Amino acid sequence: MKIVVCVKQVPDTSDIKWTENNTMIRDGVESIMNPFDEYAVETAIRIKESNPDSTITVLTMGPPQAKDVLKRAIAMGADDAILISDRKFAGSDTQATSRTLAKAIKEKIGNFDLIICGQFAIDGDTAQTGPSIAEHLGLAQVTFAKEVESTNGNTLIAKREIEEGLQRVEMQLPGLICMLKCDYEPRMPAIKGVMKANRMQIPEFGMEDLGLDNEDVGFKGSPTWVSKAFRPETRGAGELINIDDPKQAACVLLEKLIESKVLV
Repeated sequence: MKIVVCVKQVPDTSDIKWTENNTMIRDGVESIMNPFDEYAVETAIRIKESNPDSTITVLTMGPPQAKDVLKRAIAMGADDAILISDRKFAGSDTQATSRTLAKAIKEKIGNFDLIICGQFAIDGDTAQTGPSIAEHLGLAQVTFAKEVESTNGNTLIAKREIEEGLQRVEMQLPGLICMLKCDYEPRMPAIKGVMKANRMQIPEFGMEDLGLDNEDVGFKGSPTWVSKAFRPETRGAGELINIDDPKQAACVLLEKLIESKVLV
């Protein structure tokens, strides 16, 4: 099987800064691989362990520093990696991002059997990019997956989370699957894997390399944008009124509400 895993580098800090266009400033911010994408990489490796002839190519779109998450995926057990990077990609929403990733998969990877993504990215939480990639490529898709039970190269059987519990589904390949947090944890990189990742030269492609235009990417290619970004105000701890008599407790509560000008 030929497996493609889409990963994303996300900030690992509470000190988030924003541009005047309300996009997140990523340069100089300590980053990690999106946690849901780690489960995607782990799932791909488990499929490869059951199908030894499989290959895993990891793909990300981001600034040059995003190579760090690609190297982590290689250290975990992936075979190859590709970085999609161009300043013209800045400001891309999920539509522009998925269009770019789909184009990269089509032009730079070619034939594949399975694409695996994380269901969410913790810096956006839209859950749109993976399904949008599937739409751009005309693929079947399984979302909110918890486990890939089996695959034979032609079909894939997975368990997905629904409101009533777990649903077991079968998907014809090629297709795309989006992973939630699984019952198993992503493995830690092995020393040999880290050495391999450090030696690997990761190819990098920009907008023109993919045959895309300015109108397809970045702000121009994004039908949605963030109109406002803010940090919610932190609320103080509440006060417990520990009085056994309900009437007395109600009187004390009323007095405090009046003092705090909640009631006038």
